[in-house]
Amino acid sequence: MAKDKTIYTCNACGGTTPRWLGKCPNCGAWNSLIETVPDSASGGKNRLSAPQGYAGLANAQPVTPLAAIEAQDVARTPSGIEELDRVLGGGVVEGGVVLIGGDPGIGKSTLLLQAMDALQRAGLPTLYVTGEESGAQVAMRSRRLGIDGSQVNLLAEIQLEKILATVEATQPAVVVIDSIQTVYSDQLTSAPGSVAQVRECAAHLTRMAKSTGVTVILVGHVTKEGALAGPRVLEHMVDTVLYFEGDTHSPHRLVRAIKNRFGAVNEIGVFAMTEKGLKGVSNPSAIFLSQHTEPVPGSCVLVTLEGTRPLLVEIQALVDGGGPSPRRLSVGLDKDRLAMLLAVLNRHAGVACADQDVFVNAVGGVRIGEPAADLAVMLSITSSLRGKALPKGFIAFGEVGLAGEVRPAPRGQDRLKEAAKLGFTVAVVPKANAPKKAIAGLKIHTVERVDEAMQIVRGLE
Repeated sequence: MAKDKTIYTCNACGGTTPRWLGKCPNCGAWNSLIETVPDSASGGKNRLSAPQGYAGLANAQPVTPLAAIEAQDVARTPSGIEELDRVLGGGVVEGGVVLIGGDPGIGKSTLLLQAMDALQRAGLPTLYVTGEESGAQVAMRSRRLGIDGSQVNLLAEIQLEKILATVEATQPAVVVIDSIQTVYSDQLTSAPGSVAQVRECAAHLTRMAKSTGVTVILVGHVTKEGALAGPRVLEHMVDTVLYFEGDTHSPHRLVRAIKNRFGAVNEIGVFAMTEKGLKGVSNPSAIFLSQHTEPVPGSCVLVTLEGTRPLLVEIQALVDGGGPSPRRLSVGLDKDRLAMLLAVLNRHAGVACADQDVFVNAVGGVRIGEPAADLAVMLSITSSLRGKALPKGFIAFGEVGLAGEVRPAPRGQDRLKEAAKLGFTVAVVPKANAPKKAIAGLKIHTVERVDEAMQIVRGLE
């Protein structure tokens, strides 16, 4: 008997190659090629397939100028969970497709079950499709969360065609697929969770959402590298991509929007895991500030911006005597940027750390990617090196360039108002971020260069 022809498919990008290679020729991922049997060329009638050619002018579609199209605001329905609505941009959107990923056990199913119950109680028909757990397991979680008498419709099914038929019959407003890696289509011969199945099932669900107006929420697995499992094309298909962040050993969780066609990206929602599920944190800045009774050396509070929300985060630095090869370690901050800031400190502020171990940490497990943290990092390093604590109620922010200049940060006014609201009294900020009107209770020092900031701090001690 003739051996079935096989191909090798990359589980990172979905590319194919006729023979096995250590490195994918399409995306460059290592050890990502998996042997699969190609699907038949005929396929099914529901299969997404490319057109075989033009059929004359009969297939031509009318076009419309942009100016003739009426632009309307997207209607949103609040989910009943304020922090989740903040990340989504105000609530769920009719016909929108949301992909939410995170580490196992971090709270994805818990949050979605709470949101679905809140939507159901608000009068929206909902459907929760579970492919990884039985109905009894989901009901047990519901009881544990204190959701009594929930009317959320539950379907334990992994076959795509049956799921689509159930959605058409019950006509829910919101559907949760938990998870997309367990769903398979009869039109494909590959196993559930394979690149072809994930891509095909997501495409059908997205098309169903756009044609019927049903909001679809997909739960995606996360690989050990922290990326969503399956092809990257899955993130391009959906409207919104949310990531759960946080340590499973910590009670706090962050939900971050890394893509949102209906709202701001990098917006975060802060939750606390309790016995009754995930609860929104009204004052997230309190999580990221240490509770020092008195100021300590090496600590500086930064006002960072996560999406549209100003957050106060404590930056801690420890400078200690090093050996012939001093270490540079940062947690929550870019280590390459830390090396650059140490060089700027040496050249433009006269603070030498070449023979010292330098450790920098963002308190609370938050990850800071914006350059506005530069000034706070440099001040905390200098404070630790000199053994002198910064004044009580002190905050700083600003980007630092290689020439030693301090550049402005976006939305400086909002950052300063947030600091004043939480009781901070002294601020060192870029000159371009100086407010036009004085902010009650906050004394602001503006600087243009790093050495000016160091002189001001020494004068405040």
